[in-house]
Amino acid sequence: MDTSNRNTGLSLYWKCQLIGWGVVSLLWFYIALDRDQFSVPQALINYVLDVSICIGLTHAYRAIALRLKWNQLGINPLVVRIIPSILVLSVLFMQIMNLKTSAYMYWVNDSNTFTENVLVWNPVLITGLRHMAIWVLAYHAYHFYTREVNTTKVNAQLSVIAKQSQLDNLSAQLNPHFLFNSLNSIKALVLENPTGARRAIDLLSDLLRTSLYEKKHLSITVAEEMNLVKDYVELEKLRFEERLTVTFNIDPALEYVKVPPLSIQLLVENAIKHGVDKQLQGGTVDISVQKQEDYVVVQVKNPGVFSKGEDSGVGLKNLRERLLLQYEGRAGFKVETPSESRVVATLMIPIEN
Repeated sequence: MDTSNRNTGLSLYWKCQLIGWGVVSLLWFYIALDRDQFSVPQALINYVLDVSICIGLTHAYRAIALRLKWNQLGINPLVVRIIPSILVLSVLFMQIMNLKTSAYMYWVNDSNTFTENVLVWNPVLITGLRHMAIWVLAYHAYHFYTREVNTTKVNAQLSVIAKQSQLDNLSAQLNPHFLFNSLNSIKALVLENPTGARRAIDLLSDLLRTSLYEKKHLSITVAEEMNLVKDYVELEKLRFEERLTVTFNIDPALEYVKVPPLSIQLLVENAIKHGVDKQLQGGTVDISVQKQEDYVVVQVKNPGVFSKGEDSGVGLKNLRERLLLQYEGRAGFKVETPSESRVVATLMIPIEN
C-alpha cells in the first residue's frame, strides 16, 4: 500500500484511501439527503467531513503501526495489538461523528444539547467497528502478503545462487579432470609421434577454448557437444591409432536440443579410458543419440568389464550431481553390463524448449 506512482504523484496507499472511503461515504451522503433532509450543500459538506474523518483516523493508525513496526510482526503478536486498536478506533469514530452531528445541530437548530449529543453511545459505534475492522485487517493482510511474496522471492534467488554455485564447482572439477587425461594422452605421443603430438596440442587447445567458453552456460546443443566429442575422439585416435574405432548414430532432429556441456564427452572419455585402453586389440565405441518419448537418450557402448569403482569416479559422480541439480531429478544416468565383455552407459535428458 506504500508503493509510489511517479506519474500521478499518488501512492497506492493514498489511492486506496481516497477511493475506498469516498465510495463508503457515498452511502452516508445518500442517507443525509434522504433521511436527514440535508440540503445538497449541507450533504456535500457532511460527505467531505466523513471522508476526512475516516482517512484521518486510519492514517493516524498507519503512522503508529509503522513507527512501532507492527508490519514486521507475526500473526499472533499482531492480532494481540490490532484487536484493541480496532476498538479504540471505533470509539474515536463514534465520538468524532457525534461531535460532527452535535456541531451541525447547534449550528442549524441552535440546540443546547451539544454536550449530551457528544457523549451519547449510539449505533454509530457498530458502524465504526465494522469499517475500522475491515480497514485494519485489509491493511495488515496486504503487508503480510507482500512480505511473504518478497521473502519467497529472496529465498528463490538464494536457492538459484546456491544451485549455480554448486554447478560451477562441479564444472570446475570436470574441466581439470578432462585436461589431466588429455595431457596424459599427449605425453604418450611426444616421443613416439611428434607430428601427432603437435596435432594433439592443437586439438586440445580448441577443446579447452570450447569448454571454457561453454562453461558459462548450463546447457549446449547436441550438435555443439558432438563437435566437442569428435575433437576429443580425434585427439585420442592419435594415440590409439588402429586400436580405436568410434561409430556415431545421431538423430539429426536432435541437433538443437540442449544437454549439459561435457556430458557426452565424459561418457566417451570413460569408455575409452576404462574400456578400449584396457583391451590388447583395442575396440569400438558406439555413440548413439536418439529420441525416446520426451527424452534425449544417449548411449555409449564400449568393450570391457565394468567395475563398481569406475562408477564412483570423480567425473561420473559429478555428472550425476549436475543432472540432479539442473533437472531436479527428471534426468537419469546408469551404467549396465548386458554381457561379460560389453559396457553400456545410458544418459536420459528431458527435452526442454
